[in-house]
Amino acid sequence: MRTPGIGSERLAALDVLRGCALFGILLVNAQLMASPYTAFGGAPDASGADRVAAWLVSALVTAKFYPLFSFLFGYSLVLQERSARRSGHPFAPRHLRRCVCLFALGAAHAVLLYPGDVLMTYAVLGLVLYGLRGLRARTALRLAAGLVVGLFALLLAEGLLTVALTEPVTAARYAPRVAGMVAAHRGGALAVLGAHLRDLGPALGADLLYAPQMLAAFLAGLVAARTGLAGRRGRDRAWLRRTALRWLPLGLAGAVVSACCTAGPLDDRWFLVGQACAVLTGPALTVSYACGLLLLFGGRGPAAAALAATGRLGLTHYLAQSLVLALVFTGCGLGLYDRVGTAPLLLGCTVLYAAQLALSVRLVRRFRYGPAELLLRTVTSARRPAATARAASPVSRATAGSRPVP
Repeated sequence: MRTPGIGSERLAALDVLRGCALFGILLVNAQLMASPYTAFGGAPDASGADRVAAWLVSALVTAKFYPLFSFLFGYSLVLQERSARRSGHPFAPRHLRRCVCLFALGAAHAVLLYPGDVLMTYAVLGLVLYGLRGLRARTALRLAAGLVVGLFALLLAEGLLTVALTEPVTAARYAPRVAGMVAAHRGGALAVLGAHLRDLGPALGADLLYAPQMLAAFLAGLVAARTGLAGRRGRDRAWLRRTALRWLPLGLAGAVVSACCTAGPLDDRWFLVGQACAVLTGPALTVSYACGLLLLFGGRGPAAAALAATGRLGLTHYLAQSLVLALVFTGCGLGLYDRVGTAPLLLGCTVLYAAQLALSVRLVRRFRYGPAELLLRTVTSARRPAATARAASPVSRATAGSRPVP
């Protein structure tokens, strides 16, 4: 399933996965940008529908799609290195410029729109991955497994200590903090900016804590690209079906345990235990999702074309999602922070994602890159790419391709 006009090694299946993952990322980020209670296990007065919706997102979506993005980031490194080799350009300075540009985009995104940005972490880990790219496949996979198991052990140990040694946090104890967050996010531009700057430190600390899991997914993507996994297995429906079914039970069991710890009925002391479970078993559900999505959308057709087009513009859409959410929920726009329940929020996210799908199909017919992709490509290559706004060919209109994005 190759994508004409984008590169002989470019696989549209990767764009489909990236396009699908954008929806999962949106569902998680929207809750964090819309309410202060997401960090505290939900609002005390939330309706039954909102509680069910939040629990399902925690079980089936949270920590299930960003590992897929990380996998694709690692996969893209191999494609970019091969592309640089074919063009006769040294890869190291190109990769460094790409990481610097990603970091700058992430910093602007975190300060202006959403402190939970991941691009800065990707940029730093991208440099680490560059240093590890020479590892043998088996060594890289062992290192990835060690990183995941190590993070699981750390979170589980800290979580069990928290359960044993601390008391549950009542709503009254975090009410002042919630009130401050609500006032800041409903305020003017300076108040929102101040809130983002205050939240940036804890957000970066969380990224640092989960960096081993991201790096593990990077390494898995690196190995998959070198072994041609997507090319060999992406269209093997029997293999995709077996793999999805093999990992689904473990992934679902872990998702239920994790959601019970992080979204109820267990209290907030169990949060880190739930996170530990998600780190260990979440990749199983991610693998099942990826194989299932390729079974559903891996072929030709309008749905596959729309998802691939959205994945091709993934970086632009990721930033655009944050912009829309910021305008809806902060005082810079409608100021609906802490005024929308989880259930209607998820419905709104579905509408936004549908609009992105429709817009992507139209955009890839006219433009080769989205604005963020064009900026990243220009900085990476240190020159303006040719034919940046040329219309796509009839073939590429049928199967929109991809440039790997984080």
